[in-house]
Amino acid sequence: MEGMFFSSATTLIRTLVVGVLAYVSLVLLLRVSGRRTLSKMNAFDLVVTVALGSTFATILLSREVSLAQGVLALASLIALQYAVTWSSVRVAWVRKLVTGEPALLFYRGRFLGEALRKARVAEAEVRAAVRASGSASLEGIEAVVLETDGSFSVISAAAGGGRSALAGVKVPGAGE
Repeated sequence: MEGMFFSSATTLIRTLVVGVLAYVSLVLLLRVSGRRTLSKMNAFDLVVTVALGSTFATILLSREVSLAQGVLALASLIALQYAVTWSSVRVAWVRKLVTGEPALLFYRGRFLGEALRKARVAEAEVRAAVRASGSASLEGIEAVVLETDGSFSVISAAAGGGRSALAGVKVPGAGE
């Protein structure tokens, strides 16, 4: 039971000092690396965000990890994330590997069963996404897409012949 609630003042002071310095370091690294570092555009971005949080917690709570080691670990994660996102913008196969592809789940009045099963999404979840978009009916919906970040995009039927928001999404029978 000893040390369960309080181990020593030194431990608390270390946590406070290292916490403040690690926080300042992380904020500076994030400012230098740009907004994309903490975006939630895809699963890869989520993994980086979780890894940054885990690393920050380790810096704060582990006596075995020095502040310098922790800041280097944070900088390494941010540098790797920058390199991967920089590459994914410029190289198609890297982009596909990192982000995957959006999945069309509902198209022109019908649920796409195989796509729903593959994405592990129930029709009820698609209906909920349609309701959340403010639509009361599936009738006015052109498509529902499961995006690479796990969110749903609900696309209303277009009135005109403008450019489709479905560019880059495989549409059954469209030859894409």
